[in-house]
Amino acid sequence: MQPIQQQIKKTERPVKILQYGGGNFLRGFADYMIDVANEKGVFDGNVQMVKATDSGSSFATYKEQNCLYTMVLRGKRDGKAYVEKRAITCIAGATETYGEYEKYAAFAKIPELRFVISNTTESGIVYDPNDKLEMKPPHSFPGKLTKLLFERFEHFGGNRGKGLIILPTELIEKNGDTLKDCCLKLAQLWELPAAFSDWLAACNTFCNTLVDRIVTGYPADDAQALESELGYSDKLLLAGEPFAFWAIESDNPQAVANELPLDKAGLPVVFSNDIRPYKERKVRLLNGAHTSSVFAAYLSGIETVGDMMKDDRMRKFFDRAVFGEIAPFVPLPADEVKSFADSVVERFENPYIRHNLISITLNSVSKFKARLQSTIFETHAKIGQLPGLLCFTFASLIEFYCGGKGYEVKDDDTVLDFFANNKTLPAPQIVQTFLARTDFWGEDLTEVPGLADAVAGALQSIRDNGMPGAVDKMLS
Repeated sequence: MQPIQQQIKKTERPVKILQYGGGNFLRGFADYMIDVANEKGVFDGNVQMVKATDSGSSFATYKEQNCLYTMVLRGKRDGKAYVEKRAITCIAGATETYGEYEKYAAFAKIPELRFVISNTTESGIVYDPNDKLEMKPPHSFPGKLTKLLFERFEHFGGNRGKGLIILPTELIEKNGDTLKDCCLKLAQLWELPAAFSDWLAACNTFCNTLVDRIVTGYPADDAQALESELGYSDKLLLAGEPFAFWAIESDNPQAVANELPLDKAGLPVVFSNDIRPYKERKVRLLNGAHTSSVFAAYLSGIETVGDMMKDDRMRKFFDRAVFGEIAPFVPLPADEVKSFADSVVERFENPYIRHNLISITLNSVSKFKARLQSTIFETHAKIGQLPGLLCFTFASLIEFYCGGKGYEVKDDDTVLDFFANNKTLPAPQIVQTFLARTDFWGEDLTEVPGLADAVAGALQSIRDNGMPGAVDKMLS
């Protein structure tokens, strides 16, 4: 079987995007979208991939395959089984910032360059005062970007039209604003001209973004079968789910959309001056769906999200929690919320993704606060009642953290110490003590009328009936 580079041809296009990172996520998310947009004729640009670190695997395989690879999307879409296989042809090249610095530095001088996309992990966007302008390259990602922008500024004589649109996809709050702040601090540290700092701030658009897609990586279990279907071998074969969403925030969203019209290609991209509602939708519905059901399912002997969705008892619990208690309080139009909630169900049912429930339980006290606490408050404030299943989830969390055989609870030491010292308390006492911890919840939850009693009652039911029996009683 011939390799992909002998079967698939690339179209030469101007390099408009400099991409820091060549990991699975960007290849299966942003690069996939760019490839579709090129094919649909709404965009005409390729991606230059650069390796931002001096560790990890090299770009040798990318170069061997002429930066060609296949993206396989598998799962459900609109209630039906969905499979898509796409050869991605939009990567112009792959360059390593440490081993090929001069080649990398030359990208600053590309006239058509308009965008920077990054995924350097959550710890990648940090200010490093040890970075120096003369380093080739500076160690941090903000250091590399600041130096590249300065060299672009000098090469084009401060031309205000040569700034870039910067799209970090790292999973941190206000990723664009944080990256911009790091770059401005480095410009000051390096004593660069004030005119550059002004150009950096005024002529470059640092967008805050929200991204969502599960990219599972190389499908080792069925790669041979997939290659047989494709008719070529591909060492960079990549698999992921059909669902995707990209929210891009800027002061002038239409200007960004005009230059990167991914939405015009039918792709799930939103340009906005405020992406907070979309973040809240994801946190409450997707992340909240995980947290609301994980403890009851795991303590019922279920191991994966997929198995949970096939279990009649837990599926009923899930549907009532998500559609009956969480969705009504998401601050977006009801039809939009319903559509997103339906997509969550399809994602959880995806047979190609094995998501272990135990992995979802990591740091669940802070997750409960971020994902479900506000829904409990709003339900009580708006209808004068507490959401019964979310109160049950609160009790299930406590039962899980009190520990059992065969699993390890992972959280901050403060949380683990609390349960080590209090797990033998009767249900009313441990609930009262737990809810009163303002360092966990930001306030004293025992002051929410009826909450402590509801959670304690649910916890006692779990202890008396076992988790499956307690879920049945709750649902009835």
